[in-house]
Amino acid sequence: MGREPGLSVRLKLTLSYAAVIMLAGGGLLAVVWVFLLRYVPARMVRAPMSGPDRADLLAAFAPKAILMLTLLLIAGLVGGWILAGSMLAPLTRITNAARLATAGSLSHRIQLEGRQDEFRELSDAFDTMLERIEAHDAEQQRFAANASHELRTPLAITQTLLDVARKDPNRDPAELVDRLDFVNSRAIDLTEALLLLSRANQRTFTRGDVDLSLVAEEAVETLLPLAEKRGLTVETSGDVTPAVGSHTLLLQLATNLVHNAIVHNLPAGGAVWITTTMHPKTVVLTVENTGEILPASVVSTLIEPFQRGGGRIRTDHTGVGLGLAIVNSITQAHDGILILAARPSGGLRVTVQLPAVRR
Repeated sequence: MGREPGLSVRLKLTLSYAAVIMLAGGGLLAVVWVFLLRYVPARMVRAPMSGPDRADLLAAFAPKAILMLTLLLIAGLVGGWILAGSMLAPLTRITNAARLATAGSLSHRIQLEGRQDEFRELSDAFDTMLERIEAHDAEQQRFAANASHELRTPLAITQTLLDVARKDPNRDPAELVDRLDFVNSRAIDLTEALLLLSRANQRTFTRGDVDLSLVAEEAVETLLPLAEKRGLTVETSGDVTPAVGSHTLLLQLATNLVHNAIVHNLPAGGAVWITTTMHPKTVVLTVENTGEILPASVVSTLIEPFQRGGGRIRTDHTGVGLGLAIVNSITQAHDGILILAARPSGGLRVTVQLPAVRR
């Protein structure tokens, strides 16, 4: 953005300091002069021991006053320049850090020393912003690499199946079509999940009143056949929990949580519990499930894209590895909090806190 050059802030502060000193000095001299006029007569008869009149006083006072104002001006300019430079030194460091960040260096930090003041608040806020941008940039790079890998896998499988079919024309085409259909469905699911994740991150949705308890029941009804197929019991309970957000995205959030709880469960005899609770300022959706005992190091990585607690082994309903990542993005888009905790007896407890509807 092109702008015409102007005076630097340091020079402006220097001139301001000098002007204040000149005004103070001039005011002080004026007070002294007025005070002397009260006790010196305008004219008086000369006598051998008589004192000076106003004319003599003015002749003696004026040069000294001019000299004093000149010295004050010089001291104000020099001292103001040094003082302004000292005061603006933190701002220079912040500016240099901003230029480094613009050039792509996100690891640089200002870390101003000393006690808390306005410059240090600005410095700490800038360091926090750089830290978040660096973390977000690293996350985006990992996400892009993982997404590329996940999208390349079905394409590579499709290419392999086509090569095998081309070399073996006597092979049953129905088997090839079935396998291609399965691979293509996985690719479509992954693409739709990526689009949903992008939409949640951009917060491009209309907000309205949504009852989390009804959303949870709808998700359970959709996934109940899958739970029955796996021999799991699903229990829902709780209060009416009016939240503010997108019904579509919150339904996707609840569906992902229930699906994740069903898929990552015990082989038989497992259970899933869905609970909604109402608080003065928040509504809470909790989804718990039985399963293997999860270490804390594994739980902390589950919300990252393409991470699966049970490894990367896929089954018919495992998903594409974006379930909890989408839940986390939807929660953040609704100004909520997502908490993951391992259950002592095995399995996972996921808690979603969202702002309640203000009445």
